[in-house]
Amino acid sequence: MTDKDEIELKDILFITKDYINELYKKKFRIIIFSFVVVGISLSLTLFQNPNYKAELTFVVEDEKVANPLSSMSGIASQFGFDVFGGGTSTFSQQNIMHLLKSRGVLSKTLLEEIILDDNKNQIIEHYISIYNLREKWNDNVILYNLDFDNPMTLTHDSIVSVIWREIIEDKLNVEIKNDETNIISLSFTSSNEVFSKLFSERLIRQMSRMYISHQTKQATNTIEFLQNRADSVFFELKNSEREYARTKDINQRIIKASGRLKELQLMRNVEVLNTMYLEIIKNLEIAKMTLLNQTPIIQVIDQPILPLKDINISSLLVFLIASFGSIFLSLIYFILAKLFRDSLKN
Repeated sequence: MTDKDEIELKDILFITKDYINELYKKKFRIIIFSFVVVGISLSLTLFQNPNYKAELTFVVEDEKVANPLSSMSGIASQFGFDVFGGGTSTFSQQNIMHLLKSRGVLSKTLLEEIILDDNKNQIIEHYISIYNLREKWNDNVILYNLDFDNPMTLTHDSIVSVIWREIIEDKLNVEIKNDETNIISLSFTSSNEVFSKLFSERLIRQMSRMYISHQTKQATNTIEFLQNRADSVFFELKNSEREYARTKDINQRIIKASGRLKELQLMRNVEVLNTMYLEIIKNLEIAKMTLLNQTPIIQVIDQPILPLKDINISSLLVFLIASFGSIFLSLIYFILAKLFRDSLKN
């Protein structure tokens, strides 16, 4: 080692010792600053509301499954509807994720009734109570006395829109949990763990209803049409059979064919109506199988289980972060301050 290197090493050690001495002199300031930061941080932690996160996972069945009865689809296609056919659902996974946050689905969910703390009321009323919104509406008589049991008005719609916006921005999260298995995760956070659980379950239930209603709408309409048609044809068939039997009794002693003309016409009408009725019943059963093939659409895998975990940072973790953070910031501040003073002297 050269003399120059020894001098540089001595300078570094001297400067380091100088800074250590400076920090030692400021130790009381550092301790006081740390106590203040830790105290403020712990106070904020104690006064913050708990946040309970309810997570629910589900799979969207967006593809029709092959069925051994698919040979019937050829018959059904003659009447304008598909049975057991392949194809992709209109609602893709991304559409499902957006629909779960849509105003339409959330609004219907908010207006459903649940029992919370032995109080049966609409979800939106529980939400207003949990977050003390009526206290914020003290100055507004209309909002303070707003009751969602009454018919919906523009004021009701406005409040629903505000709460919907709060939910999708701060409390509701929908994401694909696993790309390989197409599992979607829905999580909802609130300051009441029972409310978080019930809301997430009701939301997915409302989404399922909407999804199933859309996916089975054509098959349901077909069933309703065929059922009404079957009832109508069956009613006509019974009347025709009754008229045919009455006419046949009257014509027992008639020998000529011209005298039996009406009887022949009624017999033909009964045969036609009977054939029509059998064909309609067959297609009605095919339509019912189509409906069964299209439901259920959404399969829930895991539901939230009480008690839920508070996702807020624990007091111990806040204490450690605040302690080390305040000490580190204090050291940086006094080091930079001394560095600045030494630069001015030089």
